[in-house]
Order: sequence, then structure tokens, then C-alpha cells
Amino acid sequence: MVMGREELGQRSETVRRANLSAIVRELHLHGPLSRSELVARTGLTRSAIRALIGELVTGELVVEEPALRLGTPGRPSPLVRLATESTVVLALEISIDSLAVAILGAGGVVLEHRRVDRPRGHSTLEEIAADLVDLARAARARRPLGETPIGVGVAVAGIVNRSDGLVSFAPNLGWVDVPLGATLTAGLALPVPVGVANESDLGALAELRRGAARGADDVLYVHGEVGVGGGIIVDGRPLSGIAGYGGEIGHMPINPQGRPCRCGSTGCWETEVGERALLARAGYPLDGGRAAVDAVLADAAAGVPEALAALQSVGRWLGLGLAGLVNILNPRRVILGGLLSRIHPFVADLVEASLDRHALAAPRRLVSVVPSTLGVDAPLLGAAEMAFEPLLADPAAWLGTRGALVQLESA
Repeated sequence: MVMGREELGQRSETVRRANLSAIVRELHLHGPLSRSELVARTGLTRSAIRALIGELVTGELVVEEPALRLGTPGRPSPLVRLATESTVVLALEISIDSLAVAILGAGGVVLEHRRVDRPRGHSTLEEIAADLVDLARAARARRPLGETPIGVGVAVAGIVNRSDGLVSFAPNLGWVDVPLGATLTAGLALPVPVGVANESDLGALAELRRGAARGADDVLYVHGEVGVGGGIIVDGRPLSGIAGYGGEIGHMPINPQGRPCRCGSTGCWETEVGERALLARAGYPLDGGRAAVDAVLADAAAGVPEALAALQSVGRWLGLGLAGLVNILNPRRVILGGLLSRIHPFVADLVEASLDRHALAAPRRLVSVVPSTLGVDAPLLGAAEMAFEPLLADPAAWLGTRGALVQLESA
């Protein structure tokens, strides 16, 4: 079949966009690279790399710097880096006992960061949104350039419809069908998209790109605090279901004779491995929060029998649930975040023994269980990565709209 000129033009533009995306994504994930390294990583020719880099430099998305001479033959290849200071996103997080804000530059560089405690218990959407807007304005005011972010990402401890940012259910916040995305869009009043997603999904994304899951394409991230959530990466891509509701592994039924769960069911996994289960077994008040958890871990480190027994019970249930998930998902790596990351040193042997006993031999041999390397900020950093994704997927579209954004800022 002979293609017409219009079809040839469309295919050429598609290739250009894909090539720009490949270059920008490599720089975002791996930091500054030489032109020669970009040729090797993308498979593009030197002439193609030169032309595309020129376009990105003109659009002020990347900067070229002289390469260091290493005493090797030939002309040194210029070093290419993203314009970190001028290409930024705003990340926000709503967790059970804190709110957080960060401004990150392209390449994942943290430029501003603040986390503030909030009292546990139910808070209205309007109260939390107002606090987040204030945190965001203060963070932006501290930036010397006062730049407008290219996107906003929000992590929340709840079940989220990603298409509109509606929090369908967040039992630990007391929310049902709350329009978080629309409320923050109005409050922030920024001419950019505001994306909202579940904290565990975003924690998985952050660990995949910046943390303990780097180099693994099939990952299960398990985030535990008062509740337990999961983020699932399959073949390098998030698995979140048709509306973003996937990964609610904390509500996997595991103990028919167990405790009532705040979701309305009984014997959910989070009732056996969450914060309240640990505190109850250790003899601490269920509403003791982080201070009580700190005390339990200190007791365990000192050899207090009740604390050690509580951790062992949580560890056994944790291993049992992970064994089932390993059989279903066949991940390369399981990342434990939040509370589960903190208790990992005390329960690692129990978890491994439970996997040996309950997981199928073939997937068991392939999986490793490790604590998060990003800690409490994993969901916040994942929110930033979500906000960067439209730029990474199609830099050409962003370059085309940058002029309009600049005009909006100066209006």
C-alpha cells in the first residue's frame, strides 16, 4: 500500500513525539547524561539526538553543559540535563496524622518540602483542603523564581476515582464520595491539572522510579499504618483497575473469626497487621498513634516479652497475606512501607518462614521482601511522579503549550 503525504506526515510527527519522550524520560529517571549515553540508551542516531536536544534546549526544557575531559581520545560529548529549577511540580499528601507539601524539579529533585502533624480523627474536606492550599502557597512563596508548576499531584489515604479525583471511601478520614480533586483545583487556582490517587499506588510508583524497587518491573508495595493498602506494578506499569480502585489489599478477607473492620467487613488483613492490631496485642491504647508505636518498638528492642509477642503475631499474619499475594501476582520484589517498614527488622525471619511455608515454590524463589528506602515520603514523591507523567509521555505537547502558560502567568 502506498501512503499519502498526510499519513506520512502524521507518522513522522508520531515518531518525533516518541523520540522526545524517550530522551526526556531517560534524563528524568537517570539524571544528566551525555549525548553519547543518550544514543546508547535510546537507540537513536547521533544526528537525531543532536536535533532533538536542540529542540528541547530551545524550549528551555533541557540545558547542555560542556563535558568533562577524562583524558580519552575524541571530542567529549556535551552533558545534557533537565532544567530542574524552572520545570517543577507541586506534590501534596493527606495521611492519617500529617499533611505534606513538596516542590520537585524535573529529575525528581526536591526543592521544597514540609510535613506538618494533624490531629487524628475525622476532618472535613474544606478544612483539609484549606490547610493544603496554605501549605502550597507558603512553599511556592519560598521559591526564588516563583515559577508556576506544570502539574499538581495529590496522594490520599483512600479509594480514589482517578478520572475526577473523587475520594469514594476513606474510612480513616471519615470520607465518603468527597470531591477532593475539584476542591483543590478551585483552591489552588493554578492553570494546570490536579491529579489525585491512592497513597499506596503512588508509593509504589515512587519506589519503582526512585527507591527500593528500581530495576524491578513487577512489584508489590504494601503500605501499613492504621490501614493497609497496596500498590501493584506489573511489567513496569501500575495495575489499578478500571477506575483506580485496585490494590485495596488491606481489605482482603483473611480471618473469618477476626475483628470487625471499619470497611464494614470482618477479618480483613489490616485488622491483623495494622497499627491497631499491634497496639492491642502489646497492651497499648488503640488510639495511641505514632507515640505508642514508638514505645512498642522501643520495648521490643529492650526485649520486653509482650512487645515481642505482639510483633511476632503481626509478622505471622503479614507473612501469610504476602504468601497469597505472591502466589497471585508473582512479583520480583515486595516493598514494605510505613509501619510495616519500621517493624520489618523484628519480623523479617517470620515473614520469610511464612513465605517458605505458604507460597508456591516457583514464585517464592523469585521474590524478595525489603523495607522501603523512601520512608514516610514515598506517597508524596509518587504524587510528584504522577504530576510529571504528562510531560514525560509527550514533551512536544508541553513545549507547544509553554508559551501560553507564560502568557497566563504574566497576565
